[in-house]
Amino acid sequence: MLVATDPGQCHFWFVASRGLIIILALSLAACTTAAETDKPRPSIIAEPQTKADVWEGVATDADKQRIERLGLAWQEGLQDAHKTAGKEVDAEGALLRPRAGLARPAPTPGSYNCRLIKLGRVNSKGPAFERFKPFFCYVEVEGDLLTIVKQTGSQRPAGRLWEDDRPERLIFLGSLALGDEDQPLAYAEDPKRDMAGVFERIAPFKWRLVIPWPQSNSKLDVFELTPVTQQPQ
Repeated sequence: MLVATDPGQCHFWFVASRGLIIILALSLAACTTAAETDKPRPSIIAEPQTKADVWEGVATDADKQRIERLGLAWQEGLQDAHKTAGKEVDAEGALLRPRAGLARPAPTPGSYNCRLIKLGRVNSKGPAFERFKPFFCYVEVEGDLLTIVKQTGSQRPAGRLWEDDRPERLIFLGSLALGDEDQPLAYAEDPKRDMAGVFERIAPFKWRLVIPWPQSNSKLDVFELTPVTQQPQ
């Protein structure tokens, strides 16, 4: 009779008997399996979210498609506008230049002078270039995000600015308040009111909010924002 010790620290008496040999083999297999199971397994680490993943998780599919087609909106909107108002378009300079975004696009909270220019048309009616009277809007901090609110008028956009993977722009997701409504609807509550676009800094103390394929007759809406000289205390 002999004593045998396996590498997994399991000890058995080895007896020259056929039945006991079978039992010994099964015991060794079980011991080996247990030893392998006890080995530490590599942990799986989830990939960190990108900045775009965050706002894309909030945006509707329709608005994500609008932002993806921003370049086409610029192209067609400017083509339409140049046919009837080429001098007016050129006079706006960087405001109506597609790739004019600069680094550090986040605006300073406070009151702004704002104005709207509409480019292009989706049907044969209406002008292809239209400028509106200036109005006031406000940038404020809400938690970790900046918000933009148009303060006056019968149609008042309001929404949040989200960081994007492209450092020269922020993503705007908001909705439109109408008439005497005190507060705009929450984003995605009414698809017909939703607004989505890109916010950029285009010069010192000058920003723009670009809304591609708005739910109106234009192909591109461009809001210009410049800080009010005398900020309210």
